[in-house]
Amino acid sequence: MTVFPAQYSLLSSAALGSYISSTYGLEGFTCRLLVHNLSDTYMLEGTYSRYIFKVYRGAHRSPDEVLGEVALLNALAAGGVSVAYAVKDLQGGQVQQFRVAEGIRCGVLFMYAPGRAKYPLSDLQLQALGREVAKIHNITCSLQLPYSRPVYDIETTLTRPLASVKELFKDLPYDYTYLQQLAAKVAGKLKQFDTGKFSYGYCHYDLIPKNYHFDGETKITFFDFDCAGKGYLINDLMTFYIQLGFGVNAGKITQEKADTDFRIVTEAYREIRAVTEEELAAIPYLGVMFWMYFLEVYVLNFEDWSNTFLNPQFVKERMALIRNWVDWYCKF
Repeated sequence: MTVFPAQYSLLSSAALGSYISSTYGLEGFTCRLLVHNLSDTYMLEGTYSRYIFKVYRGAHRSPDEVLGEVALLNALAAGGVSVAYAVKDLQGGQVQQFRVAEGIRCGVLFMYAPGRAKYPLSDLQLQALGREVAKIHNITCSLQLPYSRPVYDIETTLTRPLASVKELFKDLPYDYTYLQQLAAKVAGKLKQFDTGKFSYGYCHYDLIPKNYHFDGETKITFFDFDCAGKGYLINDLMTFYIQLGFGVNAGKITQEKADTDFRIVTEAYREIRAVTEEELAAIPYLGVMFWMYFLEVYVLNFEDWSNTFLNPQFVKERMALIRNWVDWYCKF
């Protein structure tokens, strides 16, 4: 009997635990599936330490892109930034490859970020976040990796997503027309900025509280650089403001609190690295591009991931959120 083609396998936790033990020389650790998502995340737990093992889905990240993420983490760690970097195996390698039903899947063992995710953040934590993000950008602004990573520009976060999500709105033509008109407005608005003077390099592009841990009041460790790619560095402050916008939209924080928190982060960032008023002014429009980009991610990964939540109700709620964002923050 031939093996029927598959598109998203799930590696056995027990077999993976044995493989990691022999490949990395780790003894006495249990291995369990933590999240079955765009990729699969496993938790390795021992008596005194923990690790994260991530198995990438080939349709989402190529081997070259995985090597790029690992190389970026290596550069940040070497530059003194606290990141959950990739652990070397007994042969000095940092990326594993597994031949599974659908082809090759890459796996990486990461250090576990100490502490836990915290939200809302105290003033001291906001200051630590701003300074550390600036330190990241001081490294990535001049870094050129020999591997491919996503690029965040008008084509990849506005033009292409608009085409990709069209079918999603087949029963919501009014909403799709709104997105078309909004995309044109955002593209026109960006032309009013002197974006050639914006700081550019590798940004995290998903800098929300679930992707950094605080151990105590000010020790922060960043992780999950799966979205990291080339773009305007202000995108990272934008994604932080996206989280604040979520809070305002949900009624969890006031707009005044969101603005105060963002000011604290920005002022701390400026202690380490400059950011212009024009870059800050672009955040609302880059935020629209962020929403568009992730709508496309949901659509492109429907069969393997987003089918559990990408339904008409989710689309309506997301459109309401986008409209609020535009009404509150964009000035066309």
